[in-house]
Amino acid sequence: MTDSMRERAERVELQRKINSDVSKEGASAYSQESSFTARSPEHGQRADSPLAATEPLARHAIRPSRTARGSNPRPDGTVRVPESYPAHILHPQPHVVRDQLRSNAKKPLRVMKFGGTSVGDASCIQKVVDIVRAAVSHSDVVVVVSAMSGVTNKLVEAAEQSAAGNRQLVATIFEQLRQRHEAAANTLIHSPEMRQSIVLKMTQVVQEGERFCQHAIQHQELTPRMCDAVSGIGERLSAPLVAAALAERGVASQAIEATELVVTDSCHGAAEPFMELTRERCEARLRPLVLQGVVAVVTGFIGATVEGVPTTLGRNSSDYSGTIMGAALDADEVTLWTDVDGILTADPRLVPEASSILEMSYREASDLAELGAKVLHPKTLHALMQRGIPLAIRNTFAPDLPGTKITPAGSSGGAEPKALTATNNAALITVRSSKVLGAADILRRTLATIATVPAEVRLIPQSSFPQSEVCVVVSATAAEPAVEALRREFAQDMAHDSVSSVTVNPSVAIVTVVGGEILGERGLAARTLDALRREKLLVLGSAPGSHSSFCFVVAPCDLNAAVVTAHRELQISAVDSRALPRTTT
Repeated sequence: MTDSMRERAERVELQRKINSDVSKEGASAYSQESSFTARSPEHGQRADSPLAATEPLARHAIRPSRTARGSNPRPDGTVRVPESYPAHILHPQPHVVRDQLRSNAKKPLRVMKFGGTSVGDASCIQKVVDIVRAAVSHSDVVVVVSAMSGVTNKLVEAAEQSAAGNRQLVATIFEQLRQRHEAAANTLIHSPEMRQSIVLKMTQVVQEGERFCQHAIQHQELTPRMCDAVSGIGERLSAPLVAAALAERGVASQAIEATELVVTDSCHGAAEPFMELTRERCEARLRPLVLQGVVAVVTGFIGATVEGVPTTLGRNSSDYSGTIMGAALDADEVTLWTDVDGILTADPRLVPEASSILEMSYREASDLAELGAKVLHPKTLHALMQRGIPLAIRNTFAPDLPGTKITPAGSSGGAEPKALTATNNAALITVRSSKVLGAADILRRTLATIATVPAEVRLIPQSSFPQSEVCVVVSATAAEPAVEALRREFAQDMAHDSVSSVTVNPSVAIVTVVGGEILGERGLAARTLDALRREKLLVLGSAPGSHSSFCFVVAPCDLNAAVVTAHRELQISAVDSRALPRTTT
């Protein structure tokens, strides 16, 4: 027997074992032809609701089990003994599929997430196909896709217009979406049979979305769960299209909706995944495809509750879907393919000499995401950090460039600053005490009061008068209710002159330096503030943002100059990716 024949025989035998294990554990519940049925009216859903009667959503509702009794998962992902969900879904029996696969795997597993601009039209999708085709020659690949650029915005508009009763505009939006996706299919898919099949599939999904909106118009009600069902239509259109385009170029592929895979809580519009349940479903549904060399093309952005009700992970969170999938499958790497050359040292619109950062740590990247960098959603790294999986950010339209790699430790040059990020739409609230050394108690009461608004404190900058002033930065939209709450809290203190005032600067900007030795007598913070003073730029407050970042507050009119000054003073520079050698995909 030749080596290739022996390897094929091993794969066939391992697949037989997996299929046997999956069958025993009830993994057929995850398949397209599963025993999932629509929720009936007695479970609280109108009988005429499209959520109760329309495929493919219907297949995700779970039939009650006579032997299983229970409730929803706990926030940590563990599950109480269920009452209405099949036991094989919530409590799978122990198995060794993952260990078998890892010991027999010949290739690394890479999860590739493609954003909206990467699948924006037929020509963009063709670039995606080229990238995936190159990758499958040396890696096992799972693909996660966003909706085409702009599609989710149009779907949200359709949902809002349905709430307003605008039937004609809703119909127009869905017809435009149908035409856009059909045009891409006509360009990408040459086989008449395959093209007809994929166009029919996409038409059905469009019609489903339109029925959701028409139902909302009819009943004059647009619920959060209906919003999720409508806004997730875009990914359900792009995934079959990308899978068909891959098949057209000889890459075995299968489109899969993440409602079969990503199990979330019921917080519609910003759902959080239950990772253990998600891992079990991904292992049962995706791992056999990986073993067969089939590229699964999974919808980003969406998931479903344990009961099968569709959810979304929040706007601009499809990258989060990619890292959830990577963590669930214990991937060797996750790559976010976008339209920029990785993470840059600063906004190139402000700093033309900004360049790509070759490598940075989880902590540094998290600071950038939390403090304003738009290339990363703040939640993106959460799932990967727990598993130690590296994340790469690369450019779909320049795939030979290395982009940025985010790893647990980052690069060896840890003493140097990595990047600057800036954000506005913030407000600075100041509580002034009439008593010296009263700031500690004022700060405690200020934070407790703002938490009841509720408003998020983005920064607590050091005041020029630290013993008698407390400053906090909140979002601009939260400023007015926060100030009103604080004035109520300190009303008696102000009447007795122990607090002199509660004031707000309704529009400030935050600039953050990330990486390097931030503090110290002549650390990056001191150098930055000195440089800003030399340029006569007024700093309204400053504070360490975290272990690896430092923030300062300026007026919005000084934002651009502050970023340029700090970038120049700190001589922030990264390896220019355009000068680096070509790399494999």
